[in-house]
Amino acid sequence: MLIKNGMIISPGTHEQYPADIRIADGQIMQISAAGSLERTKEQEEVIDASSCIVAPGLIDIHVHFRDPGLTYKEDLHTGARAAAAGGFTTVICMANTKPPVDTPETLADLISRAEKEDIRVHFAAAVTKGLRGQELTDFETLAALGACGFTDDGIPLMDTKLTETAMRRAKALGLPLSFHEEDPTFIDKPGMNRTAPAIAEDLLVARDCMLANYTGAVIDIQHISSAASVALVRTAKSLGAPVFAEATPHHFSLTEKAVEKYGTCAKMNPPLRTEADRQAIIEGLRDGTIDIIATDHAPHSKEEKNREDFFSAPSGIIGLETSLALGITNLVRPGHLSLLQLMEKMTVNPARLYQIDAEAKTGTVRADGIRLYGSIRPGCAADLVIFNPNETFVAGNYQSKSENSPFTGWKLYGKVHYTICRGKIAWNDRKS
Repeated sequence: MLIKNGMIISPGTHEQYPADIRIADGQIMQISAAGSLERTKEQEEVIDASSCIVAPGLIDIHVHFRDPGLTYKEDLHTGARAAAAGGFTTVICMANTKPPVDTPETLADLISRAEKEDIRVHFAAAVTKGLRGQELTDFETLAALGACGFTDDGIPLMDTKLTETAMRRAKALGLPLSFHEEDPTFIDKPGMNRTAPAIAEDLLVARDCMLANYTGAVIDIQHISSAASVALVRTAKSLGAPVFAEATPHHFSLTEKAVEKYGTCAKMNPPLRTEADRQAIIEGLRDGTIDIIATDHAPHSKEEKNREDFFSAPSGIIGLETSLALGITNLVRPGHLSLLQLMEKMTVNPARLYQIDAEAKTGTVRADGIRLYGSIRPGCAADLVIFNPNETFVAGNYQSKSENSPFTGWKLYGKVHYTICRGKIAWNDRKS
């Protein structure tokens, strides 16, 4: 494959320049000045990337593919297809399926089936058996099988001593823990700011940041939503705690007022909060307090989301196919982040948290031994996204099985034209 006349953005090496790229055997083989490379074989596919950005394939560390058990909402294949349509070449699925990913058998089955997909699908295993928060799973066996981390996402861990023990065991394995931070003690009804106030999040964020500082375990604060929680993570980082934080596109794009307009398609856990909270999230993204943009892609059926009673409908929205565009539209174009910084939060930092090796075995390593995650250079795996940051599209016509998004009908900047994984086209908007 030959990609011509694209503008390379390589956040792992902090480079941006026009170039041609030759791909073979799943790797980037050659990079030369734009317009300088020509087809060497008749069967070599040529992609004209004029006016487009060529960036490392996006990585989403927080998705729900509902497989096994709830595949009427999404399954591995439709989830992977939605991810590819959004420019993602790697995703990490959460463990709150039915049954949850808390046994070697469930994990092994998922890993085996995921190998058939066009993108890289990884899995976090549950922290506790049955997601009940009482007894830890077999971390060692699950890690040996390929679990890339541990989470009870969707359910907070309320036992502090158990949480400390989980951190110590995960640290011994060199794997991260990801936390859903909402103390149910302070939640009247989930999904809305006035009935699920920020204090429910802030208390657990404070606890887990301090536990991470105490144990040295690497943790991820998932879908951060409150100004106080952003400040707590900033403080923890200043103390040297190995804390990552992620923000969703909906939390930096919408406020609690969206509930009035979009109803249950603006219901999620944690809920949308105030404009002050949204601005604090944007500032956290800008100053590096928040490392990662992750979708929390949460598909639900129309019947579930269309219930008359707001609080009886499930929480969550889909996000894979609008994430990049919302970042460009609401962060890059207003000047909050550069495009390079946005790519860093959607490639380099997610890879660092979950130690995803985005390079081929022969890939380069810097002299200091740090791998160049999110890089475009010879030897790296040919996982790429090609998009036009100035081209608009109307959100909708999703590849996901579900349509539960408040962004349907929005005009967004940043149309994805190609997603390439392992050197093969996983998504081509012209043939979709």
